[in-house]
Amino acid sequence: MSAHHWIDVAVQTPAHSPIGGLLSYRSPFSVHLGQLVRVPLGKREVLGVVWALRDAAPAEMPESAVRDVLGVLEGLAPLDSAWRQLVQFSAQYYQRSLGEVALAALPPQLRDLTSEQLARRLKKQNPDRAVHTTPGPALSEEQDTVLAQMASGTGPFLLFGSTGSGKTEVYLQAVERMLATDPQAQALLMVPEINLTPQLEERVRARFGSEAVVSMHSGMTPAQRLKGWLAAHAGHARIVLGTRMAIFASMPHLKLIVVDEEHDPSYKQQEGARYSARDLAVYRGRLQNAPVLLASATPSLESWHHSRPADAEDLGGRYQRLLMPSRIGKALLPKVRRVDMNKQPRRAVLSTQLVAAIQERVERGEQCMLLLNRRGYAPVLHCADCGWKSECKHCSAFRVFHKIDRTLRCHHCGLTERVPRACPECGNADIAPIGRGTEQLEEHLGELLAHVLRPDGTPVRIARIDADSTRLKGALESQLAQVHAGEVDVLVGTQMIAKGHDFRRITLVAAINPDTALFSSDFRAPERLFALLMQAAGRAGRDAAQSATSEMWVQTFHPTHALFEALKKHDYPAFAASELAERTAADLPPISHQALLRADARTQEAAQGLLNAAREALEAQLSADPSTADLVLQVSVYSAVPMSMQRVADVERAQMLLESPSRMALQKMLWHLHSVLHQVRSQPENKGVIRWLVDVDPQAI
Repeated sequence: MSAHHWIDVAVQTPAHSPIGGLLSYRSPFSVHLGQLVRVPLGKREVLGVVWALRDAAPAEMPESAVRDVLGVLEGLAPLDSAWRQLVQFSAQYYQRSLGEVALAALPPQLRDLTSEQLARRLKKQNPDRAVHTTPGPALSEEQDTVLAQMASGTGPFLLFGSTGSGKTEVYLQAVERMLATDPQAQALLMVPEINLTPQLEERVRARFGSEAVVSMHSGMTPAQRLKGWLAAHAGHARIVLGTRMAIFASMPHLKLIVVDEEHDPSYKQQEGARYSARDLAVYRGRLQNAPVLLASATPSLESWHHSRPADAEDLGGRYQRLLMPSRIGKALLPKVRRVDMNKQPRRAVLSTQLVAAIQERVERGEQCMLLLNRRGYAPVLHCADCGWKSECKHCSAFRVFHKIDRTLRCHHCGLTERVPRACPECGNADIAPIGRGTEQLEEHLGELLAHVLRPDGTPVRIARIDADSTRLKGALESQLAQVHAGEVDVLVGTQMIAKGHDFRRITLVAAINPDTALFSSDFRAPERLFALLMQAAGRAGRDAAQSATSEMWVQTFHPTHALFEALKKHDYPAFAASELAERTAADLPPISHQALLRADARTQEAAQGLLNAAREALEAQLSADPSTADLVLQVSVYSAVPMSMQRVADVERAQMLLESPSRMALQKMLWHLHSVLHQVRSQPENKGVIRWLVDVDPQAI
């Protein structure tokens, strides 16, 4: 048998099984690197990717033990070396098995198709996905300057542009210019969430023709995902538009990557391989020599830090910062008004000034938007007699009261029960809601504005958009369409309504209760709040004719807080400078680098026990070897603590933080930690542990 018929294959294996690496097989036929093959794994037949070609059978096992490849997925070009390198880097950096990352990046339907079924799908493909470009609007001076800077630089670029400054038009122009210079080139446009995809998709299709564009996000059916993936892999689809999963799309002619709203936490995957699609976009751009454009009105502090200009003491960052401070059409940013809630009646939800301002807008035929980051009717039901609260019996959280269907629902494990008629503890019939959610705010507004009439004499129309009101397929699209069509006067919602939407009639935006983030244990909470409020403010006055009278209202008990001072001036650089100074003083990211090790177990003692045992074993092992003793000094490993949400669905959760000024040292430490965890996990005292996982560059601690 010829030598190159021994191959190593990446297959999907459980993350922490001992067979996390590549598996060796014998192939009775010639195969290429990156080809998709069917191989036996235990009693199953699975899909795998050919990762390495060997000269001989693996020395560590007898030839007779190596099993045969069962078949090749014919008609499909191999996955190229850049794609394989991206997957390999992601698996190493985010501490997952290579096969797990590789197979998760492929459309699920590929795993079940026979070569004949695949051939039928490939036959249906339209290779002539010609780009038909419709000319865009005339560019502003700032847009022109930014495109010229992109053309003369190599990137990565950070486009810091005010809300409404025309960032989307810059992406479309950049794509257009790239497609015009290279007949094969492909572009990847990324957005943080599915609900922003349809809006951009419509614009991109209108501009370049439907045939040239495919979408990739978790809301698509398996058949749609497969069709889009095949078109991108074959190079037929010229533009891929997607959420974080699209970073792993196979695009052999990738020449441009755009990451819109790059600051958004949704780019970080929260289960499995916890990768950051934004960070991988920068890596992939370097790998495939494709310029990367990160864009935001409120960049992440990481990207802002990486794009800092050079000065006498600092060589500067590795990104090039591009600026677009002005809104299109000379539209003004809304005036920010702070309401001191200390001066309002106790327990007031909406200040009298804000209610009067909303009434005035509605009577003029304008739209208002109220932001409250808490869905449901009220966070908790409470009995004043005995102190009972609507806790979830499976999680260390309260169940939220939803008045519409009279249920108590846990937003963590999903446990849903009817609201009790009386207190389950003492029988008191008078149980009442504490706190307010979007449902209650909607109801409260209805009462306060019951007498208000629109210019045509009809009553005010209030709508709510949150995860509950948009549960059904197509619900979000139809609700947004109503807002755009002017069929809603006051829109109430969670952060879903604050991002990216181009509402032309909204002239007043109000944040109802933003204070909790000011004093959170999560050091990123102020950054998130500032981004959310700036995004929300950006929904007001997008129509230049109305921008001069547009307003952003903030109801707060801390009106003089520095965050609100910066917001009042729409001054992101001032906010970023003060936050970065605090992070530098405390040695927090982006100045340092972090990883979290998490354990899930039947008891909190078992969860913490595994983490602390791993820490002790790791430090002992590294200190004993002169070649690794330095790592113990370079990386701080803290004691295990319960997670802030300690119990979810009857599983106890603990975490351990690792921190280092050196990314390289942290990665080395995690590599050693991996083998230590396998040893510690097998000890009898750790049998209560269900699983453990590593989160590199965590977004929440």
